[in-house]
Amino acid sequence: MIEEILAYNKRFVEEKAYEKYVTSKYPDKKIAILTCMDTRLVELLPAALGLKNGDVKMIKNAGGVVTEPFGSVIRSLLVAIFELGVEEVMVIGHTDCGVKHIGGDMMTQMMKERGISQHSIDLIKYCGVDFDSWLAGFDSVEKSVIDTVDTIRNHPLIPKDVRVGGYVIHSETGELTVICK
Repeated sequence: MIEEILAYNKRFVEEKAYEKYVTSKYPDKKIAILTCMDTRLVELLPAALGLKNGDVKMIKNAGGVVTEPFGSVIRSLLVAIFELGVEEVMVIGHTDCGVKHIGGDMMTQMMKERGISQHSIDLIKYCGVDFDSWLAGFDSVEKSVIDTVDTIRNHPLIPKDVRVGGYVIHSETGELTVICK
């Protein structure tokens, strides 16, 4: 499959198909969106919000959450705000999220089934990684969005003039529900 993607990319560049996507690194709408990596959102979310290439900074991870106060999501938001001019942040969860109801024990079991040794798991735990919190999911997408918005709003390095709101997008229809403004 990767070979097919690489072949397509070669034709894409040769045919200059990239020209319609040219934009700057600065988001035209001065918005960063934190959302889930769910495959259904790749085209649906921008289409449902009327976004085009160059409009926003898109940050994606499993669940669209901040798991660590000084991890990659907050780092990305800080760069977006201080370097790239972002003034607003949208946290967008979605219906039927795969992160809902996962947990450390479940993920550890799946790792073992795929050949990860108990020794490797124990070593990582010994190094201080709490699998239960690191691999935790959530029971309610709405509560997860509220918690993530609160984490961003109350972060000591996020300026108070940056507007942060929380939303849930329906993963089939694209309907956006406001959770917190």
